[in-house]
Formats: sequence, structure tokens, C-alpha cells
Amino acid sequence: MLDIPPLNTHYDPDLVKAAIEQGLRQFYESLTASLDNINLDRILMKKNPYLYRAKGLTNAPQLLEGILSAWVSSSEETIFGNTMFEPIAIAISGGQKAVTEGVDITVDTGGTVYSIAVKSGTSVFNADSKKRQEQNFQAAQKRVIQARKVFVPIIGYGYGVKRIRPGAEKWYKELAGQDFWHWLSGDPDFFTKIIEYMGTAPDEYAARFSYAYDRALNRMIGEFTARFCAPDGAIDWEALIRFNSGSR
Repeated sequence: MLDIPPLNTHYDPDLVKAAIEQGLRQFYESLTASLDNINLDRILMKKNPYLYRAKGLTNAPQLLEGILSAWVSSSEETIFGNTMFEPIAIAISGGQKAVTEGVDITVDTGGTVYSIAVKSGTSVFNADSKKRQEQNFQAAQKRVIQARKVFVPIIGYGYGVKRIRPGAEKWYKELAGQDFWHWLSGDPDFFTKIIEYMGTAPDEYAARFSYAYDRALNRMIGEFTARFCAPDGAIDWEALIRFNSGSR
């Protein structure tokens, strides 16, 4: 349940739809560009060839499909948070893109400045990155105090649930999922309306992305087969392990 008064009481659905359309376009353009420039060597260097051998993989296309799928999954979460959640948050908050490191949106209501760090899900932080976020908020706070305004720092997570144990509250707020979008928009159902506002655009973009994905996979299979498969087609595990783990 939201335990802070909403920042806004209304928003413009047309601005939200425009932000979503732009975000979807940028999301798929970024993913497609990454696929078009994918580097097999860099990916293989980060993988555990012993694990793949232990799993009994003998099919090179199957191996590369798994590697590419995992690579896309690890990339798309960050890209989506940057290209989708932040523009939507700006559209409904009435704020502006922040210039302070570690802060994404600034909303100045006159006497109060809200510094908002927009994150994708609630698992993005480790101890070090959380500390850096706190330091970034402190830097922003100094400037706001100098302007004689009230400073309110918020970490907003685009999805998920964030429960803070009693007594474990920080000097900044953390809001996730429904609570975050409710606070920004004043609409408790906004978090479900995001899907509605997407319309059919994701289906159209996904079809184009699938073509780029298949091209990247075909290139990877061709290169992998030429370098790490024996003449009879079997995976040359020794060659792969030497490439991955051999002394340089």
C-alpha cells in the first residue's frame, strides 16, 4: 500500500502512449544493434565450456542458441529499464531528465525537489552499487539545500514488490511496481495500464527483432563451426577450452 502522498493527481494518456512508442522503438533498435555487432569471441570468453560439456551438449546450433538466448536475456533487462521505464516516468511525473549522476528524473514543485532514480527490478543493487546510489543522492541533496528547498530522494522500481522491514527504513524512499507508478501518476491502476497503452506495437517490433536474432545466430553458428568443430562435425572441446582458458 502506498504510504506517501501521490506526486500527481492526473496525467496525459497521449503523452504516456507517445513515451511508450518511443521507448519500444529504442528498446528494439538497441537490441537489434547489439545483435548486429555481436562478437562470438567476447561471449565465449565469459562462458563455462566445462559446464556445457558436462551437460552432454553435442549439437553446435543448440549450444549457440542457448548462449545467444542467455546473452539477450542478460542485455534486455538493462536496456528495457533505460528505454522504457524512465521515459514513462518522465511523462507522468511532469519532471525532467536529471543532470546529476545516479539520478534519472528531477521534479521541482517549487518548494520541494524530488530526485528519482528509476530502476528496472528490485534486484539491481548489490552492497557497492547501493552505496554509490546513496552517495549520488547525497551529492544531489547538497545542491537542493543550497537552493533552500526540501529534498526528497526516491528509488523507483518499474516492477516487483519492495517491502521494508520496520526499523530498516532509509533516509530515502524505495517504491516498487504498483506503489511506484501510483505515486508518480496518482492512479492506483496505472501499473496495469502500461500494458494497455502498449497496444499491438510489441508484436510488430518483435517480428522484426526475430529476423535480426536469426541472422546473428546463423553467423555465430557458422563461425563456431569453422573454428571449434572437427571435420566430422563434432564439437572440438579441447580447442574451445584452449581458447577460453588457455594461457595468453
